[in-house]
Amino acid sequence: MSTFLPVDEQLDLLQKGAAEIIRVSDLRERLEESRKTGRPLRVKAGFDPTAPDLHLGHTVLMRKLRHFQQLGHTVIFLVGDFTSLIGDPTGRNVTRKPLTREQIDANAETYKQQVFKILDEQKTEVRYNSEWLGKLGYEGTIRLASHFTVSQMLERDEFHKRFQAEQPISMHELLYPLMQAYDSVALECDVELGGTDQRFNLGAGRELQRQYGQKPQIVLMTPILEGLDGVQKMSKSLGNAIGINEPPAEMYGKLMSISDELMWKYWVFLTDLKQSEVDELRAQVETGTLHPMDAKKRLARTITAGFHGEEAAARADENWARMFQQKGESEDLEEVEIAFADVTGAAAGEADALQIRLPKLLVQLGLAASGTEANRKIAEKAVKLDGEVAASSAVTLETLPARLVVRLGKRAMVAVIGAVGEGV
Repeated sequence: MSTFLPVDEQLDLLQKGAAEIIRVSDLRERLEESRKTGRPLRVKAGFDPTAPDLHLGHTVLMRKLRHFQQLGHTVIFLVGDFTSLIGDPTGRNVTRKPLTREQIDANAETYKQQVFKILDEQKTEVRYNSEWLGKLGYEGTIRLASHFTVSQMLERDEFHKRFQAEQPISMHELLYPLMQAYDSVALECDVELGGTDQRFNLGAGRELQRQYGQKPQIVLMTPILEGLDGVQKMSKSLGNAIGINEPPAEMYGKLMSISDELMWKYWVFLTDLKQSEVDELRAQVETGTLHPMDAKKRLARTITAGFHGEEAAARADENWARMFQQKGESEDLEEVEIAFADVTGAAAGEADALQIRLPKLLVQLGLAASGTEANRKIAEKAVKLDGEVAASSAVTLETLPARLVVRLGKRAMVAVIGAVGEGV
């Protein structure tokens, strides 16, 4: 009797959030074979430990590994300690500076600590590609390189662009896709996971497996996840990322700041719900049986609990509700007194003077460096007043003095605005 779920049920989870699978029919066939024989698929993803600090964008691939693991398949977390000596040229228009062995080892340990917040450590096969690449030797590397041509390498987008622009391409960079492809041969992979930017490397693995008499692996590519702004890819350098080691309250608050539309991508890419379950949840919101805010709170709590535990997620949930839904604020939220005249667009004493300019308020609070930056953040829907996304640059107060909880990204303050025509 097979211990694996029916193939359609497995595909419901495995296809969720996949940008492309080469090919779905092959994956179905391999899953059917697995059910008949009782042999789990061997599924791997390689990670070069080039940076020690991960954010949620990095976890999209890891979570897909987790899905295979939950379905009973063998997951291989491959640390590219040898390929890190070369440096992946993906997305680079210049040669990447190779890391030292000491940097690689330190980063690898940090990676392992973080990845097991997602994967089951007891069920994960951790491998280092120095096990086989370090033994290839010069002769083995030459034989490996004989399976590919220079013209094939120049088909790679990064190399093609650099060649056309007469920019340098180092010889060792051409070896990177060969090394990654050989990983699949050494591990006899059934499936390899990677981002859409890894298409060339993943395809090289399929080709090399054919050359070595193995069945070519199925390739499952995951998309690049947008950050908090919903526009650019999640990146710490762009200030739109959520680190997986961030405190629970900060992680929860950032998740609550995303748009309703982006919320559904996060449900797909950052949770373990099947696609059919996400579709059902979205249908409830569209029919009005579930409020979007409740769906987003459930998302924030689910993701936060995954990294910090249910108790910490519950506290973050309660703190957020106290700050925004109940228009309260956390004990450590700074209060700043603002003169009304400094934030109004009208002359003091005019009849309409209960209207203030939000860009001016953001600058006065120190949440934005200039009016230009403030206007851009408002346009990006990144500013919240009392828990609600600011709809425009003009804000009408009900009375004075007024208290507003103002949030921009992960920073929040309480603005205490004085009466018309006077300071505070």
